[in-house]
Formats: sequence, C-alpha cells, structure tokens
Amino acid sequence: MRRREFIALLCGAAVAWPLAARAQNAMPVIGFLGVGSPGPFAPHVAAFRQGLSEAGYVEGQNVAIEYRWAEGRDNLLPALAAEFVRRNVAVIATSGGPAPALAAQAATAIIPIVFSSADPVERGLVASLARPSGNITGINNMTFELTPKRFELMSELVPQAGVIALLVNPSSPSAEPLIRDMQEAARSKGVQLHILKVSTDGEIETAFAALVQLRAGALIIAPDAFFNSQREAIVALAARHVIPVIYQGREFVAAGGLMSYGTSLPDMYRLVGVYVGRILAGAKPADLPVQQPTKFELVINLKTAKALGLTVPQSLLAHADEVIE
Repeated sequence: MRRREFIALLCGAAVAWPLAARAQNAMPVIGFLGVGSPGPFAPHVAAFRQGLSEAGYVEGQNVAIEYRWAEGRDNLLPALAAEFVRRNVAVIATSGGPAPALAAQAATAIIPIVFSSADPVERGLVASLARPSGNITGINNMTFELTPKRFELMSELVPQAGVIALLVNPSSPSAEPLIRDMQEAARSKGVQLHILKVSTDGEIETAFAALVQLRAGALIIAPDAFFNSQREAIVALAARHVIPVIYQGREFVAAGGLMSYGTSLPDMYRLVGVYVGRILAGAKPADLPVQQPTKFELVINLKTAKALGLTVPQSLLAHADEVIE
C-alpha cells in the first residue's frame, strides 16, 4: 500500500471511530404517549421512572424519554404515535386507558408497546392475558371493572340516595359496557341511575348544574383520562354543589374529593416502567404476560364529608386504606 493511501486510511478510521462509538453508546429512547396532560399525570410519570430504575434504567443516564400528550383529545393520538414510529423509538409506553394503546398498536407492529389499560382482551390489544401476542403487553388496570364496587360504597355512605348519577365520557370505548353494568347494579339496589355524558371542558359545569334538577343524592365519576385532567375543576364543582362524589383514584381525594376506590395508579405505572425496562434489556412483549393489579385503595376525606354534612359509617372507615382528616 502506498504511504499516502495508508495515511488517508488512518485518518478516515480516526474520524469514523468516534462516530461509531457514539452510535454504540447512544441511549435508547422511550416514547411515552399520554392521553391526558403532563401536570395531572406527573405522579404517574414519577412512578413510571421508579419502575424503570428498578429495572436498571435511569432517565438521562442510560435511557432517554420523549413525552407526547394529547391533552384529552383522543383524535391527536394517531399522529403522536406515528411520530414515535418515525423517530424509531425503542419502546412505546402508553398512559390513560385503551385509546393511546390502540393508537400505538395501529401505528406499529414492530416497536414494542407497554400499555396501562382496562379490558385489554376485549379491546383487541392482546390475544390473552397470559399469552399476549405480537409486540404488545402491559398492565390491566381494572378501572372500569371496579365501578360497580364504587356504586356499592357510595350506596353505603348515602343509603338514603334514591337517585345517583354517573358522569361518563361518551367517546371512551368502555362507555357503553360501563353504562350497562351500572344500570344493572342500580336496578339491583332499587336506585334510579341518571347518565350524564361529558367530553369537553364546558360540559362539566353544565352536568353538575343538571344534578340539581335531577335531585341526585350522589355522583359517580367514571374512570377516564379526560376526567383526570379536569381533577381540580371537578372537585371544586362537587364542593360548590354540595354533592357526594366517588372517584377512581386517591389523587381526587387528596385534592379535596370525598372518596375514591380503585387500583393504586402509582403502583400500576411503576409496573409499566418495570416492563419497559425488561424489554430494553432484551425481553419480548409476547413473553411478558399482562399483569393484573393486586393493590386496591379505599381513601376517604373526613374533612370533605363533614363539609357535606355526612357521617361516614364505621364499616367504611374500618376498610379504608387511608383516611384524610
């Protein structure tokens, strides 16, 4: 080899080596797709990061996370999911129920997806809980399945309520099955159930005003990412209209709501983070069974109960996981 060609080869290798090293050491990127807003979901994101760290991945050190939020607008999810596919992220984690999971599933059959969603088999996300197929797995949050239990708890707290209302987002894929289940539960108790459908900010105040005309003695908030994003407004309206309300998660009660019963959302998102970490380490989604939550929380705010003129039965207090005084 001529001396000039040898020197050129060495120079080329010197330039190429740092580029190759940087490519090898580049951190994998997680795409976090949320149907809600970053503010209300901040505790869930923190729990997700905790799960990642348990699996050996720390944001900014050996993994990067890109966040996309639909701000309660489901119609934006397909474009946000497609953006992650164009970015060729390593894993997509979804937050806020079946809608973001379905959007990610429609966008890619290759990039691994980890969801947090109710009814994953019924929604077509996985073939079965034990053996999810393809590139997707996750956590079954069971939020909708627990709504009849919330109805029972509210009936125990306000047994004199002959009329109870259900606030539901009609754009949710689970809205109609949930309404049917709740109507059956109401019939079994001899209670009249009114359905209030809300899908925009402006409709929330109108729905609460309608409770007066309906003479509703209590309100159940259906699980929905849109309602999570409107947490402060809903709690404030419940206080203004002096209406007992039960929610899906303790975050509402911590903000001043009366009572909640549901899956521990921080624990659920921690499990999502663990699964994403395991996939980054080489596991295949199809080999990771969909997990069921094992921790459910009943949280009661006694200060709010007092403001509503309610006496919480000892039977409820005895079963409460947390009582806020």
